[in-house]
Amino acid sequence: MRVSFKIQFTRAGIHLPQIGLWLDARKRVRGEERVFVSHAHADHIALHDEVILTEATSLFMRTRLPGKRREHILAFSIKMQFQYESEAFHLTAIPAGHILGSAMAFIEWRGERLLYTGDFKLRASLAAEPPELRSADFLIMETTFGLPRYKFPLEQTVRGDIATFCRDTLADGATPVLYGYALGKSQEILRVLADEGLPIQLHRDVRKMTKLYEKLGVDFPAHEAFDPETARGKVIIAPPHSLKTMQKVALGNIRTAAITGWAMDSSCRYRSGTDAAFPLSDHADYEGLLELVKCVQPKQVFTVHGFTREFAQALRAQGVDAIAPGWHEQMGLL
Repeated sequence: MRVSFKIQFTRAGIHLPQIGLWLDARKRVRGEERVFVSHAHADHIALHDEVILTEATSLFMRTRLPGKRREHILAFSIKMQFQYESEAFHLTAIPAGHILGSAMAFIEWRGERLLYTGDFKLRASLAAEPPELRSADFLIMETTFGLPRYKFPLEQTVRGDIATFCRDTLADGATPVLYGYALGKSQEILRVLADEGLPIQLHRDVRKMTKLYEKLGVDFPAHEAFDPETARGKVIIAPPHSLKTMQKVALGNIRTAAITGWAMDSSCRYRSGTDAAFPLSDHADYEGLLELVKCVQPKQVFTVHGFTREFAQALRAQGVDAIAPGWHEQMGLL
């Protein structure tokens, strides 16, 4: 008799109790159970005792969340066997395309295959590994942009718009300030400007993460640390949390831009408090979400994060068995 995975959806994270595995647990997991960490953004990491992750995620996590833990470092596409009590399972990390080192978990147990995406992006990134997909029996996927209105324009066009914004701002005697998360988005922005020959300064948090990218072999255009004394006439890349601070710094006339997939919403500039917004995201858009399901061809889909109910309903309308589980639910994959 074939036994199916059991999945617990909790506020602490996603739990596979039969094999002692958590997926991106938000609260600390102690003891013999392990946590698969898909990437090192703050909402995906905690002070766990034992983790499974890629080399890049390990480096970022040690920098952002120091502490002792047992690490199982996975190379992409290499199957590894793990033992939990009397159960053995295999886990393969495959590139998710979200940020450098981000991974999906391809889990094989008792003849069944489960793919957990974490955050992912199918369009090619300038600062992350190209994504890969595998067919699986069951799929747990993020649906951040799970509404049809989130159809992103061509990234080549958006990248050109960002570069034009910087050039035009400098030509007008103002200082362009681009806001993106310190890990992942800022490095993508920096690569966008690689061929522009513009002087660039990086906020300290962005520069810290960029140095780690360089350590991992990623090349960037010339840049220097942010210095308010010399920042005028240069492109500034900074995290969103620094917006108010940057506006108070004596840079003279500045023009600000939010670099985010939420720029598809007309209210984005108002909500972000910036002069412009450009829809460059490190997540899949609506069409990318549909493409993932089409490629994986699962028997059953579970949607987590974002517009979960709406996207699950859209999948069901296409004949896909899709569920948007609530917290504190346990489900068997049948």
